[in-house]
Amino acid sequence: QVQLVESGGGLVRPGGSLELSCAASGSLFSIKAMGWYRQTPGKERELVAFITSNGLTHYGDSVKGRGTISRDDAKNTVYMRMNSLKAEDTAVYYCHLITFQDQYWGQGTQVTVSS
Repeated sequence: QVQLVESGGGLVRPGGSLELSCAASGSLFSIKAMGWYRQTPGKERELVAFITSNGLTHYGDSVKGRGTISRDDAKNTVYMRMNSLKAEDTAVYYCHLITFQDQYWGQGTQVTVSS
């Protein structure tokens, strides 16, 4: 089993920045990628960004140019830094991990962008 623990969400003012982190533990064999998705009520979950086991990154259109995903393999942790935050970035952000056998989701962390 794999456990994902997210942190870093909260209230941020428009134009501000934040960094989300997701620490993975458990049976961490054959990880293909880790990343972040987000969801707002009534909408489908959408990709924020992911990073593969060999370091390739991909960003969703909504955060391109404003976000950076990175990882610390020693800590089995992935980070997502977002800048120039807008009200539209308000959502629950979910950590996601894919192995060759399965996929796992974190419980989600709320990010609210408001003045």
